[in-house]
Amino acid sequence: MTALPNLTSRIKVPIQRNPYEVVIRNQGLKSAGEELIATGIKKGTKCLIVSNPEVAEKYAQTLISSLIESGFDSTILVLEAGEEQKTLEGISQIHDAAVDAKIERGSIMIALGGGVVGDMTGFAAATWLRGISFVQVPTTLLAMVDASVGGKTGVNHSRGKNLIGAFHQPKIVLIDPYTLKSLPDREFRAGMAEVIKYGVIGDKRLFEILENISSLDSLNNLNDNQLKEIIERSVTAKANIVAKDELESGIRAILNYGHTFGHVIENLCGYGNYLHGEAVAIGMLAIGELALIKKNWKKEDAIRQYNLIKKVKLPTRWPDLDLDKVLPVLMGDKKVKDGNLRFIMPKTIGNVEIRDDISKTDIEKFLSRINF
Repeated sequence: MTALPNLTSRIKVPIQRNPYEVVIRNQGLKSAGEELIATGIKKGTKCLIVSNPEVAEKYAQTLISSLIESGFDSTILVLEAGEEQKTLEGISQIHDAAVDAKIERGSIMIALGGGVVGDMTGFAAATWLRGISFVQVPTTLLAMVDASVGGKTGVNHSRGKNLIGAFHQPKIVLIDPYTLKSLPDREFRAGMAEVIKYGVIGDKRLFEILENISSLDSLNNLNDNQLKEIIERSVTAKANIVAKDELESGIRAILNYGHTFGHVIENLCGYGNYLHGEAVAIGMLAIGELALIKKNWKKEDAIRQYNLIKKVKLPTRWPDLDLDKVLPVLMGDKKVKDGNLRFIMPKTIGNVEIRDDISKTDIEKFLSRINF
């Protein structure tokens, strides 16, 4: 990937309370302080930056320098990386750092990193002094196109993913595509799973764009315009859905496409053995198979989805799981409503629906024959 032109895209997330912008700018870390001031954050405000070792080593100084130049008082906390850190104990580390840094109600927290750092920092901010502002600075593709937008924050419980959390919208999301240059190919591919998701749930054109790119398994195979369009279309898709349903009481549930089965894989295989996007990719194939059984979409659409996931070189096989454990994990999912599990099921490429009429018998029968 060559250096992107220094152009700025601004995508509004027009939620009813506290709307904000997603700013996409190459080398945007260097102007982070200016962007915070533009949102109304005052000079002299105390900032607690939360990051992980690898990201902090590469990008923290650039961010801190920009904040200092704009008059902010910054402290950084570096947490160990990985999904296994996403616990209440991890949140306590952030809270402890907030005490040490004398973070007040007018202060802000800044998440510099991937989805795990963003979820944890957002939840820590939501629960510190009953809620302070925070800023998302995502450095992975998955976080840029999905996790950083929409205000979902939280940590995992031993019996399920993201069961402990809160809706807490960021003050602003600052996306610097330059940070993707250091992203391992595996992490890039995991992010592409969420991009494919947006194509299936509502952006048929995005899906077609991805189909027409010859290779999608590495950032180096994308040109500047392709990367820019992928990020912009994905962020726009999520922003539009979040604006309609901030607290996931209706249509926002479609953003969980592939996640229901994906969370089962993460839970039963152990967090970290599959990256989140890898589990979601398998989850999309699983719900695609169930949709075929229920005659919800056509075989050719299922094949297109499979071929695109395969082109990204994401995993395409259901892992060897104890079927007796799968259903209890499914029924413990936070998307269960009135005892019924809601599935986001595809109808066509670019169109899905929420189904809560799939019986336990249907699921058990499907799981007994799942083989792809």
